[in-house]
This record gives sequence, C-alpha cells and structure tokens, in this order.
Amino acid sequence: MATPATTGHGAHMFLRVAVALQTLMVFVQAVSAGLLLSAPYGEALHGIGARVVFAAAMLHVAAAVAVRRRGGGSPRAVLYAAGFLGLLPAQVVLGIAHVTALHVPLGVLLFGMSVLQFACVLAARRARAATAA
Repeated sequence: MATPATTGHGAHMFLRVAVALQTLMVFVQAVSAGLLLSAPYGEALHGIGARVVFAAAMLHVAAAVAVRRRGGGSPRAVLYAAGFLGLLPAQVVLGIAHVTALHVPLGVLLFGMSVLQFACVLAARRARAATAA
C-alpha cells in the first residue's frame, strides 16, 4: 500500500527544485544589483532576473500546493510560499521607484526567507527518509 510519503515523492522533488531555483535566483538578483551599479547591461540583467524570481516563486507556490494536496505537506508551507510571492510586487515597485532604502533590505529579507525555506525542505526530506527506513 502506498503511503503519502511515497505517493508524493515527485511533488516533494518538485518542491525542492522550486525552492532551490527561487533561492538561487534571489542570490543572482543580489549579484545583478551590483552589476547595475557598475555595468551598462546591469539594469537589463536585474530586470530579467526579477521576472525569473517571480516565475520561480510561482513554481514554489504550485509545488507547495501539490505537496499539500498529496497529503505530505503543511498548510504553513503553502502560506509561506504565497507570502513570499506576495512580497515580490512590493519589491518590484520599490525597485522601479528607486527606493533603495527599502528595496535593498526587502531583498535581503527575501533571500533569508528563501534560504530558510530551502533548509526546511531539506530537513523534511531527511525526516521522511528516516521515517521510511
């Protein structure tokens, strides 16, 4: 008989990949912000990166919902993913308005949130593996 841990394996992997991509792209945004100050192509790169972060955050929400629906995830993970996605429009607006006093700290917060979520996803994977063994 299949258990929620085995039936949702693909969804859990999708969640790990989505959160890893999101975390990586938020980090790339920090790098492109530095390029924004020093290279002529920095602004274009930062704008493209913002779109990719938004897409990654949408994948994160979809993956968290998929894991939840398969019975292997917490509703808090869905709320967390949705909250992260909900902060992104504010980040974009602050960036477009050049309100760096809020844009930069919010970017740091988003990166920290994403790293924390990635750590939680990896810890949950280890817990599922220990339970299955």
